[in-house]
Amino acid sequence: MTRYLSLWLPSLATDRIIRRTAAAREAPLATIAKVKSAQRLAAVNRAAARHGLKPGMALADARAILPDLTCCAADEVAEAATLAAITDWCRRFTPLAALDPPDGMMLDVTGAAHLFGGEAKLLGEIETRLAAQGFAARAALAPTPEAAWALARFGKERLIEDEAREADMRRRLGALPLAALRLDAAVLAGLAQAGLRRIDDLILRPRAPLAARFGKPLFVRLDALLGRAKRPITPRFEAPAYLAERRFAEPVVQRETIEATILALAQDLARLLARRGEGARQLDVSLFGVDGSVKHLRAGTSRPLRDAAVIARLFREKIEAAAAMDERDPLDAGFGFDLVRLAAEAVERQDEDQANWLAPAAEEDLADLIDRLGARLGVRRVVRLEQSDTHWPDFAVTALPCALSPPPRHSRADPGHDAQIFAENALPPRPIRLLQRPEPIEAIASVPDGPPLRFRWRRVLHDIAAIEGPERIAPEWWKHRALTRDYFRAEDSKGRRFWLYREGLYESETMRPRWFMHGLFA
Repeated sequence: MTRYLSLWLPSLATDRIIRRTAAAREAPLATIAKVKSAQRLAAVNRAAARHGLKPGMALADARAILPDLTCCAADEVAEAATLAAITDWCRRFTPLAALDPPDGMMLDVTGAAHLFGGEAKLLGEIETRLAAQGFAARAALAPTPEAAWALARFGKERLIEDEAREADMRRRLGALPLAALRLDAAVLAGLAQAGLRRIDDLILRPRAPLAARFGKPLFVRLDALLGRAKRPITPRFEAPAYLAERRFAEPVVQRETIEATILALAQDLARLLARRGEGARQLDVSLFGVDGSVKHLRAGTSRPLRDAAVIARLFREKIEAAAAMDERDPLDAGFGFDLVRLAAEAVERQDEDQANWLAPAAEEDLADLIDRLGARLGVRRVVRLEQSDTHWPDFAVTALPCALSPPPRHSRADPGHDAQIFAENALPPRPIRLLQRPEPIEAIASVPDGPPLRFRWRRVLHDIAAIEGPERIAPEWWKHRALTRDYFRAEDSKGRRFWLYREGLYESETMRPRWFMHGLFA
């Protein structure tokens, strides 16, 4: 039986302003927004609500009732960001936390309540912790998301047990107003005119006439409320494949303690991964602060990884890189963290390596270096060069992130593997350095379509002592619109070797072929 917890923040907008400005919570406060060229109240706190103010009221009427009302402009973007931050914080109770805008969230707490002493204590702990952070909250727990949402906002009781049957659901939810079905205002007004105001009024009447008048969604939502139809939630973050966490009775602040905790969690995670024969490719450390803040440290790997020491070193590099960029504490523990979680967000199959005393550890060392550089500089900034299936020199090599595209592994037992590949391609030698862009040169040749005798490049004149070519390279007609190139390997009188090309076939493509410098040999 699935269990859903709905969390409602009735005064999110005003609580956010009070936390930011340290205003008195007892003072009447409201946010205002322009609706059809008129200033109206968007949200009010409890102190303002006690004087009869409510959202949607005109600002002039509110001022007439309460002249000392404090007003602030509504900020939907900031309110959405605050709601998202609270949803992220709620992941301390379950990985499956979904946004329920504009003022709530939905948690799938199936199988998690016993970790907090039961469902009743879980509801109390969430409300107490949010109250300590300055947010008024009301939580409810039920077998369906719709029932939990309805109880949180309209119900007197807040918990429906998992063994409750449909008859129990009817009895407990029947007295709630029809607004608990999240119907449109026009539908609610039409139902009220027909004398239907409670959920029991719908349950006890035939469906066909009401569905014909108000539409099928009316009973679709009623069935979802009573558990006749299942409607899953959409978590803001996907549940990680593997997870390990530590909770602390007293918040931890010291960086050394946090790094030691990450190492211990990495050891737990490594055992879970080894049990399933998998390795982590994307790791995340979540640090939950007692003040409601959540910090994330993410690291990617160039290969499946389940070595606890290497995982801990990746995050140590991440913390050191942040410290190098900012003189302050990179973790900024504030009042401390009471929960540290390590999750493997992406995994791949990792079989046990066959022990071979002849095989050097160079590959593993290179992979460790790539991971450490990726932790400091970013996974996508550590690249390797890979050959492309083209003869056009400008696109013959592509830079790919090492962590996202590991190089192919060749057998060490075949030392002639690279030579075999070269023989199959049968390409003439290429320069060790290729210029990022070909640079024009002034060349003198005996005939327009012959090799050059001398050329000037970067204001320096070079006399050619030996030359080899041409090697004709034409672009793929379906990709590039470019002229044919005739490449030459030239050596000047001082022994320097160059890779030149003439662009355009004389008479057939152009009457004035141009010369370019494209690379330098060692």
